[in-house]
Amino acid sequence: MRSGCGSCGNSRTWGTRLCLSWGDWTAQIGDPSGRSATRPMLTAEQVRENAATYMAQFFKIVDRDRTETRWQSEWFGDFSLTDVISLTSRFTVAQFLARDDFASRFKANQPIAITELLYPLLQAYDSVAIESDVEFGGTDQMFNLLVGRDLQQMMGQTPQQCFLMPLLPGTDGVQKMSKSLGNYIGIDEPANEIYGKAMSLPDDQIVPYSEYLTDIAEDEIDVNPMELKKRLARELVAQFHDANAAREAEGHFERTVQGRELPEDIAEFALPPSEELADMRLSRLLVDAGLANSAGEARRLIDQGAVQIDGERVNEDSTSGVAAGCVLRAGRRRFVRLV
Repeated sequence: MRSGCGSCGNSRTWGTRLCLSWGDWTAQIGDPSGRSATRPMLTAEQVRENAATYMAQFFKIVDRDRTETRWQSEWFGDFSLTDVISLTSRFTVAQFLARDDFASRFKANQPIAITELLYPLLQAYDSVAIESDVEFGGTDQMFNLLVGRDLQQMMGQTPQQCFLMPLLPGTDGVQKMSKSLGNYIGIDEPANEIYGKAMSLPDDQIVPYSEYLTDIAEDEIDVNPMELKKRLARELVAQFHDANAAREAEGHFERTVQGRELPEDIAEFALPPSEELADMRLSRLLVDAGLANSAGEARRLIDQGAVQIDGERVNEDSTSGVAAGCVLRAGRRRFVRLV
């Protein structure tokens, strides 16, 4: 089972069903795990909006009918100051400062908000509230999960078992997968995007991705890297779409990336009026056309020489060469025909 955590929620087993507890309170604080700076707080509305997108992704993997969905506000809504003081009295500041991310920030004289120290306690209380048997989390969540075990034992419950999952590096092979860094593969993305992003992985990430995300047998991993990478890409697309979509995505990749052909079904994008286009940056056009997720990503693509107009590389953030009928390309897999 794969679970989506971070600032969204944690999946826990509850009896014979899965209990998905959404951290609508702790998400407003922001989980400091792995952070080197204080997290900005989110509003309740932002948390609910984020949760809706996470929920849609989560139930692409987990059976909705066998899942119990709970919100932290069910038990924290009536939490009193007496309850907070009782909870905090069970642990010491020294215990929490022993955690790697807090320890490094404390040593570097960087600020640690009191609300951040509360985060592991509140997450731990979730395990008490739903009487968790098993909790899943990334290796960066180990401290929080163990606090949950300790708190359950202190309150007379059987301590939960903790399943720690390795953190998956992003498509750059260096930093943790993150949408803000643009190094992610979205499970709700189109099949061609998932396949293409998998094919962009550094070779040294093929094995960990295959081990963590697929059922490819260990004795089948030691093969030609290109063949294994293609199989990995097919497996990922098949998981979140289907086998036919995987075959079509592979064909699309071989034609457009390996064969350098233009796709047969290029989407069209209507250009703004000429006077507006003249004052527009190319990075803005890339975002408007859906070829980049943000102006920052668009500028990086331009700086890297990854943007082309009719096959000619563009090196400046200008729309001077843009005209109706041109094919605008960003990276190796994204195209639009300008009309």
